[in-house]
Amino acid sequence: MKLLVCISKTPDTTSKISFKDGDTAFNTDGIQFIMNPYDEWYALVRALELKEANGGTVTVINVGPAENDVIIRKALAIGADDAVRVDAAGNSALSVAKEIAAYAKDQSFDIIFTGKETIDYSGAEVGGMVAELCEMPFISFASNLEHDGTKAKISRDIEGGVEVVEVTGPFVVSASKGMAEQRIPNMRGIMMAKRKPLNVVAATSEGDAVKATKYTVPEAKGGVKMIEPDQMDELVRLLHEEAKVI
Repeated sequence: MKLLVCISKTPDTTSKISFKDGDTAFNTDGIQFIMNPYDEWYALVRALELKEANGGTVTVINVGPAENDVIIRKALAIGADDAVRVDAAGNSALSVAKEIAAYAKDQSFDIIFTGKETIDYSGAEVGGMVAELCEMPFISFASNLEHDGTKAKISRDIEGGVEVVEVTGPFVVSASKGMAEQRIPNMRGIMMAKRKPLNVVAATSEGDAVKATKYTVPEAKGGVKMIEPDQMDELVRLLHEEAKVI
């Protein structure tokens, strides 16, 4: 099997988020960056498990600048065979998807994995866009994937239950919680990662069709008001007059 895993770099979940340049740019000062957890824990690890069961190769791809290489090397340390970095800014989901699709189209990958979303923007857009651009089926938010060498059986959580679908390759799938369990790189993997190929390819030069013009942080959460169980009239009044939800 020939597998491609799309990985992205995101701020650590404990990062304090702020903006600069008149709220038009993300302030990276003091920010610790990590590999997006949905890409690392679920998409990459499940791809590695399929390779171990069926043979083949796992390639990771990232769209971004040279400082992303440390994140890519971690994916190689976890077990990916090789890596590709598209040397592009990737400032929108569409531009990232176009770069991935441009690389993947002629590579004959059996499965293209993405995480279900990135933890910074939570847009869940890239997987579907890549599938459309590559003219492949797309299965989103998969929590389990089994492959018999010919077709895949994929489960995903839906409202009130679990949906199970079957698909023949090639296809694109976005991985959510349950797809696999996190792997920690060991010393041997870290040392081998230094010798694995990381190929840098030029961007398609199409540029970004979307530009962020302003960022804002959410309003601070207010205090909690406790209402006694026997004061339902007061609860209704507060919901109507203060919360304005009824």
